[in-house]
Amino acid sequence: MGGARNAYARSERFCGVNNKRDYYEVLGVSRESSDQEIKSAYRKLALQHHPDRNPGDKEASEERFKVITEAYGVLADSDKRAAYDRFGFAGVGGGGGGAPDFSSTVFSGFEDLFGSFFDLEDLFGRGRPKRSRAERGADLRYELEIAFEEAASGLDTKIKIPRNETCSSCRGSGSANGSQLTNCPACGGRGQVRYSQGFFTVSRTCPQCGGMGQINRSPCPDCRGDGRVRREKVLGIKIPPGVDDGTRLRVSGEGAAGRHGGPPGDLYVVLKVRPHAYFERRGDDLFIKIPVSITQAALGTEMKVPTLNGQQKMKVPEGTQPGAVFRLRGHGMPVLNSRGKGDLYVCVDVTVPARLSRDQRRILESLAPSVEVENKPVEWAASDKAKDFFG
Repeated sequence: MGGARNAYARSERFCGVNNKRDYYEVLGVSRESSDQEIKSAYRKLALQHHPDRNPGDKEASEERFKVITEAYGVLADSDKRAAYDRFGFAGVGGGGGGAPDFSSTVFSGFEDLFGSFFDLEDLFGRGRPKRSRAERGADLRYELEIAFEEAASGLDTKIKIPRNETCSSCRGSGSANGSQLTNCPACGGRGQVRYSQGFFTVSRTCPQCGGMGQINRSPCPDCRGDGRVRREKVLGIKIPPGVDDGTRLRVSGEGAAGRHGGPPGDLYVVLKVRPHAYFERRGDDLFIKIPVSITQAALGTEMKVPTLNGQQKMKVPEGTQPGAVFRLRGHGMPVLNSRGKGDLYVCVDVTVPARLSRDQRRILESLAPSVEVENKPVEWAASDKAKDFFG
């Protein structure tokens, strides 16, 4: 009796007050301290006064540990701290000497202090649940290469993927011949084993069942108790019009099967679009360069331009300059998951013949005096899109 009284007296001296134990003084912080400063002070004191670290003064250590934990339980909670600052002990239960509130806030960082040395939830009556045997299957990735035209028109295709599938022999249970799982004898089906460590109760994952709480004594011979087997599956994939290089399509529920009856993962099909011979794509718009002769540019002409849906007539007006850009509306790529389409931009490339016949030279020489221009620098007047297109 005298030892308990002396231990309580020492705990009061540790707190710095009689009966009314100021929580800020308990932790050695000021009322203006931040949450992080309070947490750091608590960690330091908890390590210092843990009963297992003070075996020669264990009874008093337990009292001190309860006191600092009670203080931190109030100051770590913003609402309780505000009530305590305003009303004192009356705002947090009226006593100042009552049982501490071991809420999740108090011990949110406690594993950082002691690792798996003890389980505080077990200590105060809330044990961890055992692990579920069912696990969700893994997501899978499949890379599919398609042509530029297929990206524009859309595509229905089939792919073959290797994956884990639910074992048909045991239907995913992992047990042979319909045998049942038995409770683990080491943990009694709880998934954890417990040990006494002085003032605390240590709770650890059961090494025999891995935290499952059950043991499969008759594993299925086909899947060896995993509930899954490796197979190849052929899947039909629908690729919508307008996809681009790097587009990722999600196929729900077509990933790997889950273990022990768990749900399957998802399949992600990542598209690689082969470049086109003469179309360049930018977003939903297409760009193409078309060569025209000097006479066609000077006199004007009507020409056929290739598009994704066949050839389209386009008028080149007389006097067209090199680098001129014309737009054909609605002849670009389809907009993904929409009814719209981008545009096709046609850049005119005026070509100059490398060699001339005698007749061609004679005709051009006769025209030269009437079409010559003064060779003075002029401002670059090509459109921004043409500049962008040719870099």
